[in-house]
Amino acid sequence: MAAANGRAMKIKGSAFEREVVAFLRDHGHPYAERAYGAGRPGDVGDIDGVVGWTIEAKNHQKLNLAGWVDEAECERVSGRQPFAAVVAKRGGKPVGAAYVVMTLEQFAGMLADPENLNPGGTATLSKE
Repeated sequence: MAAANGRAMKIKGSAFEREVVAFLRDHGHPYAERAYGAGRPGDVGDIDGVVGWTIEAKNHQKLNLAGWVDEAECERVSGRQPFAAVVAKRGGKPVGAAYVVMTLEQFAGMLADPENLNPGGTATLSKE
């Protein structure tokens, strides 16, 4: 039973990663793609192709923000990126309503330089 539950969770997580990638592509990040090899040494996040960012996607019933942010930070260092964020699915909401979580230190660094807000992209807010 545990193995079946583990497979179901992996399928659910992979589906959310695909939703996040599609959302990012539709919102100015055409090179966003799933990063394969999650969980291996040197893991660099779940979503690749967004310049300057390590992105971890989470689809869990219970939020574990501290653990997820720590994981994203380790992966940011492995991937040598300036920023890391966790995209956490909100139950019963569309992907565009997901939470994005990062440390205050990362957030302040991002805001300090307008070039950091959108490196290489043309993203705009949607009216969803």
